[in-house]
Amino acid sequence: MLRTIDLRGRTLSRAELLATVPRATTAREEALTTAAHIVDDVAARGATALREQAERFDGVSGHDLRVPAEHLDEALEELDPAVRDALEQAIGRVREASAAQVPAAAVTELGPGARVVQRWQPVRRVGLYVPGGKAVYPSSVVMNVVPAQVAGVTEIALASPPQREFGGRVHPVILGAAKLLGVTEVYAMGGAGAIGALAHGVAELGLDPVDVVTGPGNNFVAAAKRAVAGLVGTDAEAGATEILVVADDTADPRLVAVDLISQAEHDEQASAVLVTTSEPFAARVRDEVVARAAATRHAERVAAALSGPQSAIVLVDDADSATAFSNAYAPEHLELHLADPRPEEFVHAGAVFVGPHSPVSLGDYLAGSNHVLPTGGQARYAAGLSAATFLRPQQVIEYDRDALAAVRDAIVTLAEAEALPAHGEAITVRLQD
Repeated sequence: MLRTIDLRGRTLSRAELLATVPRATTAREEALTTAAHIVDDVAARGATALREQAERFDGVSGHDLRVPAEHLDEALEELDPAVRDALEQAIGRVREASAAQVPAAAVTELGPGARVVQRWQPVRRVGLYVPGGKAVYPSSVVMNVVPAQVAGVTEIALASPPQREFGGRVHPVILGAAKLLGVTEVYAMGGAGAIGALAHGVAELGLDPVDVVTGPGNNFVAAAKRAVAGLVGTDAEAGATEILVVADDTADPRLVAVDLISQAEHDEQASAVLVTTSEPFAARVRDEVVARAAATRHAERVAAALSGPQSAIVLVDDADSATAFSNAYAPEHLELHLADPRPEEFVHAGAVFVGPHSPVSLGDYLAGSNHVLPTGGQARYAAGLSAATFLRPQQVIEYDRDALAAVRDAIVTLAEAEALPAHGEAITVRLQD
């Protein structure tokens, strides 16, 4: 459990660092091939394919693919008051933090009568995916829906897997969370098939294609987003979860251990990585992990994740090496348990949690930040889910006659240089007396 990667005494280039980071690459490659076939099947056969997939992957049949309104009403009515209160707290915090992500419109006056307006337009229709396989995630309903609402999206379709335990219905807590947020278009479909259905639409269900698909899931969900990219917009591929902890010997090994385990309990493909300069500290963390992992509720799942090629303890020479490794790994979740954390140097991470009292679990629920984050190294170039995911920057250009005349000669010159004389004529004809 938790193999060791010893990088001490080695000077590695960025390319070499990228090659050393622990990844379950084979699982991701297999998922991409499988997900593409599933998406294509849904595009070709619609509801029939979705029903076959539900029977194969979820063990349910004969269920309502489109959730009836009364199921949503019942779920909200029966929602545990304590769960409802916690969800309402999360909604308020995520709504407040998401509002800060909406840029204000700006007007640039380039001269008399020459102006460019920069505005941010929401997409019209989105499809939001909420996982429901090994665990149930009403928190992901909040993390998907609230930023879309804050951005101004007017049509929201939500998909989550049917549950055999509930007769093929979506888990009632997920339905209750959806209804609490005013979402009424909900579908009982899961995995890559759900992503394909949202992207392509399913006419017999009244499911119109969406403009953007978002939401976390396993590697098959992440791969399905890649399969539909270009047809629709997507957020980053939020696949099997990752945590990278950078810690020195001032950290509490118990806290590091419980945080590694907390991510490992998501899925057998989850990644849990510790980076440290201290071999004795690494040994203490390993001992804590072994003892606590065996006693946790999902011990078998945790053991599989921590023993997989995607999880490890990484030993490095110094703080700079730890930072370089983290930036190469670009984790979904980064925790800094350091005497001098310097979070500004850890530039590649989906979200950064600083100090012993800021665990990933806080971000999963009530920090106010979003927990739908890029995995698989995509944090080097992609952002987590936010209100900005659902917004498109759009420029509105407005010049009067005098302002156009002021740039006529420069436009004509450039049009001639590019051998596009009609471009210049489109200007000069407007300025003829």
